[in-house]
Amino acid sequence: MKTKTDMDARILAIAEPVADDMGYDIVRVRVMANKRTTVQIMAERKSDGTMKVEDCAKLSRELSSVLEVEDPLRDPYALEVSSPGIDRPLTTLSQFARHEGYLVKLELDRLVEGRKRFRGTLAGNDGEMVGIDLDGEDETAFIPFDWMAEAKLVITDEMIDAVQKQRALEKSEDPQNLNQQNFEV
Repeated sequence: MKTKTDMDARILAIAEPVADDMGYDIVRVRVMANKRTTVQIMAERKSDGTMKVEDCAKLSRELSSVLEVEDPLRDPYALEVSSPGIDRPLTTLSQFARHEGYLVKLELDRLVEGRKRFRGTLAGNDGEMVGIDLDGEDETAFIPFDWMAEAKLVITDEMIDAVQKQRALEKSEDPQNLNQQNFEV
């Protein structure tokens, strides 16, 4: 699910080793052709799953250099490197496990019980199966990861609260921030 097209996969094959060497995971690659082609790469730090503006800029510079040499696209394009955001796509089994307990929307590549789209709370993994407590169902459903076409977290008040608490914790642990607080007293 990191890619959809052959071109996405080609860009991923070029970008992933660069990102990996820099300590980042590529979450998703999309090549979008509108009036101008855009190569969108979502990434996050391996260490903590975050991605700051400085990280995006650093990764963008490295990827620009490599993509210029490899030249996977014939036409001009804009490179866009970003974080996955709070309502992030889920593209690996480990991401499903890491976000257990959060609300998710799933789209499958096939019909299951007459539908392709599902919404519910992530309930862990069992091997290659993703557990989801579906809205209106009593038992956890397990869906093969290979059947996933798209998966995305849904923004909830609980998710926003968790992100705000994490950011406050990071701020309080930042040595530069602690020094600034000491001088403000």
